Amino acid sequence: MNIHQLYTLYLQHPVITTDSRDCPAGSIFLALKGESFDGNKFAAAALRQGCGYAVVDEREYAVAGDNRYILVDDVLTTFKELAREHRRQFNIPVIGITGTNGKTTTKELISAVLARKYNVMHTEGNFNNDVGVPKTLMRLTAGHEIAVVEMGASHPGDIRKLVDYVEPTCGLITNVGRAHLQGFGSFEGVKRTKGELYDFLKAHDCTLFLNEDNADLMEMARQREFERVVSYGQSQGDEYAVNGRVVACDPFLRFAWHAVEPQCPSSAEYEVRTRLIGAYNIDNMLAAIAVGLYFGVEPALISQALEQYEPTNNRSQLIVTEHNRLIVDAYNANPSSMNAAIDNFKLMNEEKKMVILGDMRELGEVSETEHQKVVDKLRQEGFGEVWLVGEEFAKTTTDYRKFNNVDEVKAAIRVHRPQGYYILIKGSNGIRLFQLPEVL
Repeated sequence: MNIHQLYTLYLQHPVITTDSRDCPAGSIFLALKGESFDGNKFAAAALRQGCGYAVVDEREYAVAGDNRYILVDDVLTTFKELAREHRRQFNIPVIGITGTNGKTTTKELISAVLARKYNVMHTEGNFNNDVGVPKTLMRLTAGHEIAVVEMGASHPGDIRKLVDYVEPTCGLITNVGRAHLQGFGSFEGVKRTKGELYDFLKAHDCTLFLNEDNADLMEMARQREFERVVSYGQSQGDEYAVNGRVVACDPFLRFAWHAVEPQCPSSAEYEVRTRLIGAYNIDNMLAAIAVGLYFGVEPALISQALEQYEPTNNRSQLIVTEHNRLIVDAYNANPSSMNAAIDNFKLMNEEKKMVILGDMRELGEVSETEHQKVVDKLRQEGFGEVWLVGEEFAKTTTDYRKFNNVDEVKAAIRVHRPQGYYILIKGSNGIRLFQLPEVL
């Protein structure tokens, strides 16, 4: 059965499941594999639970004579090809997004802006890998007018594989930084991999949304000689299509913007009071504005959408407890995002500050050096009350207080809870610092 035949079958049974515990009647079960599971082993159970068909890639699990089993070379590859076939049924704009930091927030902001004019399908949560992206594409329906698809990467070639299925019609890279170096090998490896989105956009004469304040992105764009570029950045004049400036961070970001566009004269400036913490979020905001204007969303509606957006999933959130005020950014961490968070926290005009940082994971051989740089920066910036959590921070040279894991932190808080502090909480998701607000 080729992919066209399988897609025809999907149209007759338009529900895909990858979980044998969730088998709607007549659905198609895809026997995906992971590090600790093999979906092939659950194909028979899925059919018993109600699935109409099971796609497997190990012959021993395809019962001879039972046409409900569909044997393929690789189920994941088949899933991606099925998603691409489905995506090709929709002649709508598809915005592809990747980057080291801010891609999920930027995706959310762009989707919120576009939703003021369109029926938008966008990546849910951070389903941005080689399983999440096909699942996202399969959610497209005839009612959708535009799609926003986030793509993540941790190894060379990851973005190239994803864009081949997403087939974006335009896109952007939020930034490139020193993250997942264990997989990429080097910062140049990060740029090459993220740049695979640029490669696709250039090859298909697509529009690029470009932060022209970012030297790395500018260099990557120049190398590919883009002709269709919508620029944005923190210019004081009309240098870019969208220009913005930070007004305040107290603690929420407040910024002003104007655009050199026919529908938005450069003399018209808009001020936006966001619900995001961190001056670094202005780049994400400006990207959303650039995309919104490009697709004809009215400037006032764009500003309204940005003001009403509230972050979730422990990303730049302000949480006020009975005892403290917390800036929680505990979903992800790498050297560039950690430095941005510290710089922003330093600028906040608060007397009683505390910092709780967790390890930055997947940095490979530079991990020890990068963690020491963070510790040194904290000391240079004058932070006194600092708690460090995890094995990598444990290797640093410092007199700051150290903890092996989040459980030790919670135990310390129960003995003597900080009171009246403004606390920055940031670390990789695996350190689980998101558990701290309930005890602080």
